[in-house]
Amino acid sequence: MQPDITQAPFGQLPDGSAITQFTLANANGLVAKIIDFGGVITELHAPDRDGRPADVVLGFGTLEPYRSDSPYFGALIGRYGNRIAKGRFTLDGQDFQLPTNNGNNHLHGGDRGFDKVKWDAAIEGDSLRLSYRSRDGEQGYPGNLDATVTYTLTDDDELVVRFHAVCDRATPVNLTQHSYFNLAGGGDILGHVLQIDADAFVAIDAESIPTGELAPVAGTPFDFRSPRPIGSRIGEADEQLRNGQGYDHNFVLNKPAAQAMTRAARVVDPGSGRVLELFTEEPGVQFYSGNFLDGTLQGKDGPYRHRSGFCLEPQHFPDSPNQPAFPNVILRPGEQYRTESRFRFSVEP
Repeated sequence: MQPDITQAPFGQLPDGSAITQFTLANANGLVAKIIDFGGVITELHAPDRDGRPADVVLGFGTLEPYRSDSPYFGALIGRYGNRIAKGRFTLDGQDFQLPTNNGNNHLHGGDRGFDKVKWDAAIEGDSLRLSYRSRDGEQGYPGNLDATVTYTLTDDDELVVRFHAVCDRATPVNLTQHSYFNLAGGGDILGHVLQIDADAFVAIDAESIPTGELAPVAGTPFDFRSPRPIGSRIGEADEQLRNGQGYDHNFVLNKPAAQAMTRAARVVDPGSGRVLELFTEEPGVQFYSGNFLDGTLQGKDGPYRHRSGFCLEPQHFPDSPNQPAFPNVILRPGEQYRTESRFRFSVEP
């Protein structure tokens, strides 16, 4: 029996809008706390092999840093997760210019993407439903987009994230969830053992923009087809690692069919025994090794140092509006954008 979702105040925006934190808990001690600003997962408590819980996501204890300082900790990302080269694309013969908030390029929906807005929240049974209307022209995107994200915490120890969107004009859509995990609850993540079911990854240039090549992982530091520690090859002299300053790459998932729900990745913290598995319908997953964390951000329990968290962001490929060979990201009127991902927690002896 799922307990009720509880709620509590989590500050207010400059316009006076109240922000609420919702707590989802299951029968096994798994607890997720989510706010209606940015759809952010602020806390996620998971037990270790001895039943002791720890908060396994990075974030802040108050609202203000999520507004001003957050590198997308725990947030919903849209309209377009990852980068679009120079913030430009052409759609149906018309050119569009988006904000360039990452050097010369557009990142994660712009300087006021879905991570920086208040969502309408509703509790529906054992789920938290968040809705947002992104209006025509917002951050340069065409058309009105009505997006809905549903979070459900199951007694199978899965945090299920379901996305849905419709539009009234053709627009790129690539929504994702951007939690930073540390299954030990502290320290760096270099000893976490990672497996990714991908034979290829999206090669990037020095600005982290795809070259168009889907590069084989075989014989490279990107081969996580068998489990190995994140830090085992992160320091190698490899051009792709230099371009990303570590791992910050989209892996091309091995799929039996488009939109099949498959296991994308598995991560184990040997010390605590905590295991995280990601299942997704998306064609790719962005693996990011916390390269730009440098100790300046004060988190819930102190500073977040270099590589103190990792991200597994289920998504379509970066810069797809400019890469016709990549899977389609254009949503058109009359179509429905639907995708689901599942973050499953467990322990091993």
